Order: sequence, then C-alpha cells, then structure tokens
Amino acid sequence: MASRAADPDLIGQVGSRALIPTPAAVLDLDAFDRNVAKMAARAKAAGLALRPHAKSHKCSAVAQRQIAAGAVGICCAKLAEAEAMAAAGVAAILVTSPIAGAAQAARAAKLAENLADFRIVIDHPDGAAELGGAAQGPLQVLIDVDPGMGRTGVHDAAQAVAVFRAIQAQPKLKFLGVQCYGGHWQHLEGVNARAAAIADGMAYLSTVIAALRQAGADVQVVTGGGTGSFASDAAQGVLTEVQPGSYAFMDREYRDALKDDPDGAFEQALTIAATVISANHPKWVTVDAGLKAFATDGPMPVPMTPKFAASAYRFFGDEHGRLMRPPVMQDGEADVARGERVDFVPPHVDPTLDRYDVLHMVRGDVLVEIAPIEARGAAQ
Repeated sequence: MASRAADPDLIGQVGSRALIPTPAAVLDLDAFDRNVAKMAARAKAAGLALRPHAKSHKCSAVAQRQIAAGAVGICCAKLAEAEAMAAAGVAAILVTSPIAGAAQAARAAKLAENLADFRIVIDHPDGAAELGGAAQGPLQVLIDVDPGMGRTGVHDAAQAVAVFRAIQAQPKLKFLGVQCYGGHWQHLEGVNARAAAIADGMAYLSTVIAALRQAGADVQVVTGGGTGSFASDAAQGVLTEVQPGSYAFMDREYRDALKDDPDGAFEQALTIAATVISANHPKWVTVDAGLKAFATDGPMPVPMTPKFAASAYRFFGDEHGRLMRPPVMQDGEADVARGERVDFVPPHVDPTLDRYDVLHMVRGDVLVEIAPIEARGAAQ
C-alpha cells in the first residue's frame, strides 16, 4: 500500500483535498468526466462500441462511470481483475489475455455463469478444449490475433482457422469474432507514423478475418485499439469496438508521444500528490513519493504544480523523491517550505495505480469520494 486513505469524515469538506495523506492517487473528477464524455462522443461518431480497458484503473467506481457515459462494458487483462470487477457489480467484461489450464478455464466458466455478458479470448485449439470442457452454459469467445508483437495471439490466418475449428467442436462455446490490440502502436511519436503502422496492421487483420469468414465464421465483433491509435483505428474502418484505457487519466508516456495530436487531446485527470518532507538542502527538496509511488518502467514523473514546472524530479529511494528547487521568489522568501504539496503527472498510469489501494476523487479542493482499487495486484 503506497499510502493510507484519507479520513472519510473529510468527504465534502471545503479544503479537504489538501488533507489527503500522501503519497496519494488523486482523480480530478471534472477533468475525468470531460475525458470520458469526449471519448464516448468520438466512439459514437465513428460508429464504434466503446469498451474501456480497466487495466488502467482496476477500480469499479471508475468502470461504472464509464459505462454510465455510454461504454458497453470494460476490458480486463487477467481473470483476477475480472473477478474483482464482477464482485463489485460490473456485469459486462472482456478478458483480453488468453488463459491456459483447466483451473483457469473453470474460473472463466464461473464468470460466464454469473455475468450478463462475459467474453474471453483464445489463441490455441487447446484453449478452446479447456474452456469448452469447463463451460456449464454458453461461453462467448474471440480469437486473439497477434498484430506483430509476438506476445499473444494467432500468428497467421491458418492458425486462426485452426482455432475456429476447435471452437466449432465445442458446443458450449459461442464464437463472437476477433481481437487485435497493437500495444506497440500506442506510443509511436507522430500521427503519421502511428497511422502507417496501424494501416499495415489492419490490412493484415482483414486477411485473417477474410480467411475466417471463408471457413464459415460469423465474425460479428472486431475489437482492439487504444488511446494512441483511436483516430487511425476509426479511419481504417476494420474494428467494431475499441479498448482505450489511459485516455480517462493520461500520463507522461502518452503526453510525450501524442503531444498535440488529436489522440492526445485529453486532460491530465490523474495525479500523484506528494508532500515536501525536507527542505534543508540548498539545491533540492525531498518529497515523500519515491520508487513505491510511481511506475518505474518509463520516463520520470513530472511536477504538475505550476510553481515546480521547471523542477526536475528523480527517484531518491523507495520512499523519497528529489525535486530541484524552483527559482527564488522575487521577494526573497524561501522558495519551498516543509509541508508544501506537489502534484505529479505519473510516468505510466497503469502500473502506477497498481501501487495504491484507493483512489481519492476530488472536485476542486473538495474530496468527494474514496474509491477502492479492487483489482490492485490482481496478477493471476
């Protein structure tokens, strides 16, 4: 746990945002609502179903807000995420990673029994046999197509047809379509570079879909895409459903890659709040947010608080961060005081939020909700 939750008695009090214990994941609900509405409008205008990926937040309160704004459901990366979201009342879930083994198949079958709309991807004939053997009733499946990452998915059209034949052999499986998510496309710098990569990827996907249809498959759903690829995904016209996640919050990775591109036109709604705990050094101060407060797989966090806009941050240990002092104020007073709050843009939002047990939701300077991040640490 990166920090303890704020006292629930603070909810609704003016100025309560400043009293949230740090480090803390803080969501500006006004910016979040605008981001959610903007993506919902983009998807509707493009004729695409919107199924946000919950791996970005792992929080049912966020998922329910997205669904209320028009999303058809959510995506989860793992069964454990789906189980946590289902237990919290989310009823429409797509698991976007293949599973392996009878025990995992039994868990998926249980979710299918208990949810109004449960879906899962398969990329091997054995996966179809495992799920078909565990299913008690109709279990909806999609074939995962590798977009060139080499991570998961069928490698070519022949493999896709083989998986489809295996699905056909299982009377309790219902084939819906295909998934193709190009994670390596999302952070390509420049809209033209992303568009070219996605055009190639969607052309390949179209050949796989054509082979499946020739084999008798009724491909109704073609799902994939993300925050960085939305405009190009919509332009290609191959997908029927999109899976963006980070758009609701944003992070430095997307800021650096998307810049002023339309896909990056979302507000920074999620910040990590920290506190200056030592200001003794003449060149820098120490904040209480270090390696345990941020994802470490990408660039450094950047301060969002205007006073520190030009101040570089670096990790200073598990619990600490080093923040360079801003220029001395014109009146000569100390530029930074112990106890000052600093908000940071997270480097990579998904694994950053996985460090927190709760999400502090605010409007202005008022804490309005403390939402549990139920699927935090759900790695299985």
